[in-house]
Amino acid sequence: MLQILGRKTSSNVQKVLWCCEEIGLPFDRQDVGGEFGKNKAPEYLALNPNGLVPTINDDGFVLWESNSCVRYLAAKYGKGKLWPADLQVAASASRWMDWQLSTVNAPIGTLFRAMLKKPKDDIPAGELAAAATLGGKVWTMLDTQLSKTAFVAGDQLTVGDIALGNAIHRWYKFPIEHPPLTHLKAWYDRLCTRPAYQKHISSL
Repeated sequence: MLQILGRKTSSNVQKVLWCCEEIGLPFDRQDVGGEFGKNKAPEYLALNPNGLVPTINDDGFVLWESNSCVRYLAAKYGKGKLWPADLQVAASASRWMDWQLSTVNAPIGTLFRAMLKKPKDDIPAGELAAAATLGGKVWTMLDTQLSKTAFVAGDQLTVGDIALGNAIHRWYKFPIEHPPLTHLKAWYDRLCTRPAYQKHISSL
């Protein structure tokens, strides 16, 4: 059985859990990281030298970095579903995963550390305001895409949505003014109707 090492409150672990739930892949998860520690232990670092979560072990194949884990699991166990059979659609979905890392992470991470993290980080007001403004601009880009498609890479849920699903949930939880991005909000509402998303993201 697939083994997932990582606490369920980690946004990166949540990607992998949501992915598995969507494709019906059984797994055994163990608490690692955060208040549980263990991620700096020699035996864990032997698996994942970054000392971060998640790490997965699929019948002896060890992999870390959350988006890579999602790509691998979707391609192996969810091909034609989360991993599109059409090469161009798959490339588009993968592109949005990279966009999450390169563009979305910075403003969402700053706001999270100041507003939702426990204990909160003391971040200057100017930096928070800049992150909120940048976040609005970033999500406007996705809103434009979602004016054309129901999900980020087309009409069906893909790995691209998995990568961004936790970030959009946090965005709407931040006590800030949110730009009226109707397509983005409709996409988020669609995600919230999915039992797997409810279980691993929106209920936490």
